[in-house]
Amino acid sequence: MTEKHKAPERLDPRSEKIRRRRSIAIGLALGFMVLAFYIATFVRLGGNVLNGIG
Repeated sequence: MTEKHKAPERLDPRSEKIRRRRSIAIGLALGFMVLAFYIATFVRLGGNVLNGIG
């Protein structure tokens, strides 16, 4: 029942380029989301701290 795993096949240069671009786009989108949440949190908490609530 055990099957040996074959090494993944090498992609052609065009597919590698497409995969790389997609990975970069996903990374940038995730980075933007993290930055947006950080800024939103900072603005919400920062406003409360300045008002003396926090």
